[in-house]
Parts: sequence; C-alpha cells; structure tokens
Amino acid sequence: MMSGLNLPSADLHIRKQGEKDYVFDRLRKQYVRLTPEEFVRQHFIHYLIVYKGYPEGLLANEVSIELGNVNRRCDTVLYDKHLQAQMIIEYKAPVIAINQTIFDQIARYNMSLQVPWLIVSNGLQHFCCHIDKEKGEYTFLKDIPPYDELRTKN
Repeated sequence: MMSGLNLPSADLHIRKQGEKDYVFDRLRKQYVRLTPEEFVRQHFIHYLIVYKGYPEGLLANEVSIELGNVNRRCDTVLYDKHLQAQMIIEYKAPVIAINQTIFDQIARYNMSLQVPWLIVSNGLQHFCCHIDKEKGEYTFLKDIPPYDELRTKN
C-alpha cells in the first residue's frame, strides 16, 4: 500500500475502535490515535530504522520537556548510547506547510535539550539541520543522514 507520503511505505498495524482508527506505535508499544501527524510519524520512524539504520531502542516518541514553566512534548527524540539527546524530530500533517513558525517551535524545544540535530517533516518535505555549537553555525543537509554518519559529525 502506498502511503501518499515522500517516504517508503510502512506496514502499519491499524485497528478501529468505535468510529476512530488507532495505529500501533512501535516505540511506545501501544496503540495511539491515528491522526495525519501520527501517520507521518509512524512512516518516518519506519524510514529511520529500516532505511537509515537508526537503533529503535534509542528513539522515543512524545518526550516531555520543560520550557520555562510550561511542559511541552517533542514528537520524537533520538538518544545516544549514554542516553543523551542527539536529535529532535517534529512532525506535521501533510496539509501543513513547513514554515518559520515550525522551525521556531523546534528551536525553542532545543533550548531545553541542546541537541546537534533537528528534523522537521510533514511527510512530503523533510528538513534536516546540523548545529555546530562551538562555531555557532547551523547547516541544512540535502538528505537525512544515516545513523552511522550522525555519530561522526557530533
């Protein structure tokens, strides 16, 4: 089945409960409401694990962070083997255009986690940014790097 996204199709486990669809989240190990954003998340996670070699055990969905006195949630966070956050991934529904507001949102999240990698995706467009804290520079990459390349750039 084609996903309609600019991502490889994933074999999602979907079930109906009443009138609503739920999808099995392989990271949270539970069924969650299948929204357009969740559809993107599940395909993107599949892409990272199967096609880019990201270790499933180092990825987490819906990670709580505190910004000032407000609790927020990062859609997905990648950790290193020492459980230090390395990447924040923010998803939007395919109908949501990726704009400066979304980049501002993920940048605010990064004030808390201080990761070197940021990704924003609506399933159709994906933006990956590497942050060099020492130089105070950020670089947008043409493609999502394989996991092995991430470790050499940090």
